Amino acid sequence: MEECKVRVERSQAKKEKPDAQELVFGRVFTDHMLVMDYAEPVGWHDARIVPYQPITIDPSAMVFHYGQSVFEGLKAYVTPEGEAQLFRPKKNLERLNRSNDRLCIPRVDEEFLLEAIRELIALEKDWIPKAEGTSLYIRPFIISTEPFLGVAPSHHYKLMVILSPVGAYYKEGINPVKIAVENQFIRAVKGGTGEAKTGGNYAASLKAQEIADKSGFAQVLWLDGVEKKYIEEVGSMNVFFKINGEVVTPALNGSILEGVTRNSVIQLLKHWNIPVIERRISVEELFEAHANGTLEEAFGTGTAAVISPMGQLSWNDKNIVINGEKTGALAKQLYDTLTGIQYGTMEDPFGWIEPVPDYQKLVEAVSQAGN
Repeated sequence: MEECKVRVERSQAKKEKPDAQELVFGRVFTDHMLVMDYAEPVGWHDARIVPYQPITIDPSAMVFHYGQSVFEGLKAYVTPEGEAQLFRPKKNLERLNRSNDRLCIPRVDEEFLLEAIRELIALEKDWIPKAEGTSLYIRPFIISTEPFLGVAPSHHYKLMVILSPVGAYYKEGINPVKIAVENQFIRAVKGGTGEAKTGGNYAASLKAQEIADKSGFAQVLWLDGVEKKYIEEVGSMNVFFKINGEVVTPALNGSILEGVTRNSVIQLLKHWNIPVIERRISVEELFEAHANGTLEEAFGTGTAAVISPMGQLSWNDKNIVINGEKTGALAKQLYDTLTGIQYGTMEDPFGWIEPVPDYQKLVEAVSQAGN
């Protein structure tokens, strides 16, 4: 991307900001968004921050018919000193490009996109809520926009980044949730798109989630698509199990999304000298561990919820209660540490935090760099 700067069109009609104490997840959006287009042979071009608005797109745009799209999710936080910061954004943009590769979408310049996102966050800093457990959710996504009814990779794309001030992903917060192990439906298999963050994976999960919702479960735990035996992930989270003092998480196998929070948890556990292993684990093994008293904790990890303890698991009409349906000590320690680093109240020994500069200083720095 040659000499591609971000032009800014400021909104003239600012929205009223919601009460931070009443935020739900993903319902309110900020004043501005980032947009960038792709066309052959130009490549990615015309990066711009504009007022948040509907987009106009041709009814024959390929995304509507063949589902060529990818997205990411990360967050911005505000420290007690009032500074804005991001948590491991480079990992998210690396994964975005892996998803792009799988969906035949042109790769983006990760360094440029991160700087553009930092500029957007700096402009929208006042939208970052300050109440406990709240943050500014960042949703980059790419859709295919070429008007063509043919099964082939598009030649035109649109990248957008929208922002949403959010509260807890689950109404339970850090309290344990009920999870249903899915036996009937399949979300992904090795060789498919399970390791990419693409909309089709989530569309494939909706039927099972709808059934689980009606039965009072917060999420579905997916098994492998071949043997329907080995645990993979929850709909919006990777999963971890503490069994007899050792933490086990399903190994990445081509159908499991490589979570940024998952990676962070593994690093923290190793940093604390807590045994952690990535391997296949069957649902039978998990229920046997509960039966013999060695299943100590179970929890999910993800950007949206950070750490979400599992209080109950249901499988084949069997229901087990984990750790007395209370948040385990390890899950609480991981949650406190991750959120402490994210909000700037704890030391960051890993270099995970990316500061967001003051908007005016950022504009001045960009201007000087251009001169």
